[in-house]
Amino acid sequence: MRKWGPLTAVCLGTFMLLLDVTIVVVALPDMAPALHASLSDLQWVIDGYALALAALLLGAGAAADILGRRRVHVAGTVLFAAASLACGLASSPVALVAARGVQGVGAAAMFATTLPLLGSVYQGRRRSVALGLWGAVSGAAAAIGPVVGGLLTQGPGWRWIFFVNLPVSVAAVWLTLRTVPESRAERGRRIDWAGTAAFACFAAATTYAVVRTGSDGWTSAPTLATFGLAALALLCFVLVERRVAHPLLDLSLFRKPAFVGVMAGALAYNTAAFAVLPYTSVWLQTVLGLSPLRGGLAVLPLAATSFVVAAVGGRLLHGVRPGLTIGVGLALIGAGTLGQAVLDAGSSWTALLPGLVLAGVGTGLVAPALAGAALAAVPPERAGMAGGAVNTFRQLGYAFGVAGLGTAVTSRMRDTLTPDQAHTLAGGGATGLRGAGLPEHLLRTAFASGLNVAAVVAGAVGLLAAVAVLVLVREPRRAEPAARGSRETVTAGTRHG
Repeated sequence: MRKWGPLTAVCLGTFMLLLDVTIVVVALPDMAPALHASLSDLQWVIDGYALALAALLLGAGAAADILGRRRVHVAGTVLFAAASLACGLASSPVALVAARGVQGVGAAAMFATTLPLLGSVYQGRRRSVALGLWGAVSGAAAAIGPVVGGLLTQGPGWRWIFFVNLPVSVAAVWLTLRTVPESRAERGRRIDWAGTAAFACFAAATTYAVVRTGSDGWTSAPTLATFGLAALALLCFVLVERRVAHPLLDLSLFRKPAFVGVMAGALAYNTAAFAVLPYTSVWLQTVLGLSPLRGGLAVLPLAATSFVVAAVGGRLLHGVRPGLTIGVGLALIGAGTLGQAVLDAGSSWTALLPGLVLAGVGTGLVAPALAGAALAAVPPERAGMAGGAVNTFRQLGYAFGVAGLGTAVTSRMRDTLTPDQAHTLAGGGATGLRGAGLPEHLLRTAFASGLNVAAVVAGAVGLLAAVAVLVLVREPRRAEPAARGSRETVTAGTRHG
């Protein structure tokens, strides 16, 4: 217990918080009629969690360095469990979205402290083994999320995708308190509350504005006002980070082309690979009529292929320039997502299979290389900040991608219908599509067209990011000196995974 108890505790928390990113996707079609939810509501069920996680990840890591990493990790796990219970008991879309946001706050506290806790416990070869096992658990969570979600949704019901977190949280808290020692960074640091608030406001306002464009349009007064608020929050964040002694994100890092390229790749990665999947799940279950389990199995090839490629590629690609690996991987993701834009009224789930597999190969290349490329692009003393920035940009890419692609789907669907038909569809709710009163062929045609547009947009994002990474990330430097530095430097270097 003393030897591997800390690893087990951290892996339980990591598995749970990452599982909740993908497990919800398969349950969306069952949630909608139960809660009378619209497509916009479903976007926020996904985005509320990802947005809170992204917006607070850097701030949670900084707070944990000062308050104590074990303390923050346990507090985050307890909050995550309480929010999971609230999600399972939610009786309206507003209640569910609010609880998902609180879940994301807890997840940020957990995720920001996982690797620092491991770094404080394990040294030398044991650390390498622990980090390798942690990485495998992280990949497994994404791979089995859709299947577990399908099993629970089809069995006891969609609410159990949240209730199942409760016993896991209890076990994780007990193990953490029993086996993980407390650790902190050096004294004299302060929490950048102003920067955390400004960044959270920017992320939330941007996501809300993109979601609202689906109904209000890009040039409406509410949309422009919200985008203006987002721009103001971003300006405040920049001004704060330039003045504080211990910024969440050292903006001078963006003067390095390699760092800019890695952040662009991280932002585009989750958009191109995963942001279309919630709408794919709605198409599979609501339009094609697949069960939740079959719907989960239909999208499993992406995660399963990614897991295999990441495990094998880690050895075969050792020594290859990270920028090259990421660039090629993003190109494959972009091509694979574009390959999913082949749907019509008569398509079945097998039409997606080649594109999902190709995107999975790219995902398996990109995921392990992003953190290493970020560390190689910055000085060793900025390693922890770079790792946190990568995960923040990844989650932002997912939140922005789900919002933007949802707008693309609904806009394209309206364009394929007459005004009366579009009004009928909107009245049927996002996933009450079959109850919207539209002919079967027309419904299949409209949704397939919307999904194709979303896949084209996501694929284009992946291809453009691939070019940016290949051009900008050309430095062959690595961060080995950080591994030979002080214990605190190593711990900071692994702060956010």
